[in-house]
Amino acid sequence: MKIIVIDGQGGKMGKSIIEQLKKSHPDLELIAIGTNSIATAAMLKAGADYGATGENPAIVNSQDADVIIGPIGIVIANSLLGEITPAMAASIGSSHAHKILIPVNRCNHHVVGCKQLSSGDYIRESIEYLDSFISSRSQR
Repeated sequence: MKIIVIDGQGGKMGKSIIEQLKKSHPDLELIAIGTNSIATAAMLKAGADYGATGENPAIVNSQDADVIIGPIGIVIANSLLGEITPAMAASIGSSHAHKILIPVNRCNHHVVGCKQLSSGDYIRESIEYLDSFISSRSQR
């Protein structure tokens, strides 16, 4: 299963996702895609198996991913303070991968109906969801 974690800016969210996934699923192969080198380095330090930076790695890897995890802005052009290019957003959004998008109500985006939780709580919910997704796929 190809699981991609995409993050930008300082990579704090991606780092946390990878740390928690490696604790619960140490055998999972995780690919970190940072929109900048700082984000990529943070995710690699957290235990990602592979990492790459920028638009082309996001486009290429999203096309054959099984799961893509990241902040909701990864599917919105020019979000993450401009780090998500229109081509990245289109490629990630059109990917056949199962997407786990973490709501971040910043940068003029507000997701109606989302609970007011901390990033840590949203990440924990994302990991729990991925656990059930992996279990359902292995039972097929």
